[in-house]
Amino acid sequence: MAEASDKKGILLQNLQDAGCDTQTIGQCVSLAEEKQQEQLLSLLANQKRTLLERVHKNQDRIDCLDFLIYQIEHGAII
Repeated sequence: MAEASDKKGILLQNLQDAGCDTQTIGQCVSLAEEKQQEQLLSLLANQKRTLLERVHKNQDRIDCLDFLIYQIEHGAII
């Protein structure tokens, strides 16, 4: 765990915890070092959007399974 005073360490740890790949982490670190806040925030927003798309896709899959389970339990299937 990075020390609170280690801004780069905190950034790296958070990016890793967020599931960023090494390329994205490298881009974020470069942008942070160059003080390119707007570009960094844009890149992070894109990463968040990608993760949310995965969540929504998996939620759709869970909903399909829930419906299938409901149908099986109520004799519509099998």
